[in-house]
Amino acid sequence: MYGVVTRNEEETEWSEFDRAFYEVKDVTGRAVEPIAGAVNMVSCFGDNAVESEEDLLAFDDEGTPATRNQPYFDWTYVCPTHDRYREGLLDIIEEAAAVNEDVRLDDVGFPRDEYCHCDRCEQRFADSEFEDWSAWRSNVITEFVAEARERVPGKMYLTLYPDPYPGHLEARSGVAVDDIAEYVDEFVVPIYDMAYSTTYWLEILAKGWQDRLSTPFSIELYAVDVDVDDLSKAVEVADEYAETVLFGYDASNARATIRRMNADARDGQSFGPE
Repeated sequence: MYGVVTRNEEETEWSEFDRAFYEVKDVTGRAVEPIAGAVNMVSCFGDNAVESEEDLLAFDDEGTPATRNQPYFDWTYVCPTHDRYREGLLDIIEEAAAVNEDVRLDDVGFPRDEYCHCDRCEQRFADSEFEDWSAWRSNVITEFVAEARERVPGKMYLTLYPDPYPGHLEARSGVAVDDIAEYVDEFVVPIYDMAYSTTYWLEILAKGWQDRLSTPFSIELYAVDVDVDDLSKAVEVADEYAETVLFGYDASNARATIRRMNADARDGQSFGPE
């Protein structure tokens, strides 16, 4: 099966795709109305629009905010303990599920290992039953996923950072995969590259996730300006391990790749004499 991840509503209806994910809230803060013909996708704690709102931001123990102008951050992160923002997210998720019962959660978790040490997080950890900060952090994320699950009557998808090594996601983002698995119907693992000129590393990660998860998972490939032949090779590798192969953010290139693969798989016909 092949799917697409897109911000363009018309592309969700293209016949080449068995499944479509439509971004109703992305990391830029852009928000649009959910649609019935696709799985609506919500960027949860990645949001560039809040960059100037200090109360919303996640901070490390030195007071550095997790914004896109800091090293290693591609976008700005909201602290997952901010109640008003969480409630707003849950409202968006509920509204999306009212239009299409299936919903995908994206950008779930804390920004990196050293976050968040804002005053609110420090106080809530001190007041909690947890003695271990990492365990408290993971509980924050698991509770959010559970609350989202209550609002999604259909399938709930959740994006995972592409690191299958046990313990890494918990340490990095507070995402305890085994704990949240009971709430998730299918995980999506984006494994992005600008070229896919080699694919051995893609296979290593895909196999790692196959071994790591008992829950079904899809692999999302980056499709923007990637050579069709190279993207086709990446699809063949991902398809060996994933429920579905998804193409991110270039539906035209994705369609061309699927057509190329279908043509290559079609048996040749001979019209001349034997």
